[in-house]
Amino acid sequence: MNAPALNPGRLAALGRSELTLLVRNRGALTVALLMPLLMVFVLRSALSGVDGVGGEGRAALGEATVTGGIGMVLVLVGYMSLVPAYVARREELVLKRLRTGEARDLEILAGTALPAAVLAVGQVLVLAVAGAAALDARMPREPLLLAAAVLGAIVLLAGASALTSSFTRDVESAGITTLPLFLLTALGSGLFLPPDALPGKLAVVCELLPLSGVMTLVRAGWTGGAETGDLLRAGLTTLAWIMITVFAVRTWFRWEPRRWKSGDGPCRS
Repeated sequence: MNAPALNPGRLAALGRSELTLLVRNRGALTVALLMPLLMVFVLRSALSGVDGVGGEGRAALGEATVTGGIGMVLVLVGYMSLVPAYVARREELVLKRLRTGEARDLEILAGTALPAAVLAVGQVLVLAVAGAAALDARMPREPLLLAAAVLGAIVLLAGASALTSSFTRDVESAGITTLPLFLLTALGSGLFLPPDALPGKLAVVCELLPLSGVMTLVRAGWTGGAETGDLLRAGLTTLAWIMITVFAVRTWFRWEPRRWKSGDGPCRS
């Protein structure tokens, strides 16, 4: 019988070691913990300057703002903060040493991403509750759909982080290599403006971006009332990007520093 793809014990041990490193970095931890509350404060300040909107209109505006904030948290924590972690572990030969032990490739990658994933989920919960209260927005109509969207986003962004790290030379350059996906998501995936609000063919193209399906599901989970066809299309788009990312990671992920030539091969199975 084949061994399971993920061993819970090894995964938890890897996650604890990554969490320990995160806790020791007090600057990064403080920013991560305070970001949802800071985002709520900024969003509320922005909405307070909007005149002529009240009742249902203000509630809808608050909901759109909170869902956009959720997408921003997922990208910042689940992607932009995870790429430097993969790069640092690679350059410090941590990934190479782990690979010589019993841990499987998927366990190593998932264990590295586990603290960021847990932190992202916690921040989404804080932002959802505090944001809904501060922005006079109603609570999610379809919480299970919202939870599924967040889970799908975390898996997709963890894979994207591992892939981005493969062509990121060092930790300092991670801010540059993560910028394209961040900008594409912020401008085209509907963080604060649905893609169908964009003109013509541009909207069609933006609906196919990696995080567009996730954001459609996030909005549908919060507001409810989405068409079945739209949900199916968003779900298939997200699943397709997850599969593409997994294939790319298996093919191009680097386990050793870039100056090494022996670590350019695919992940072992």
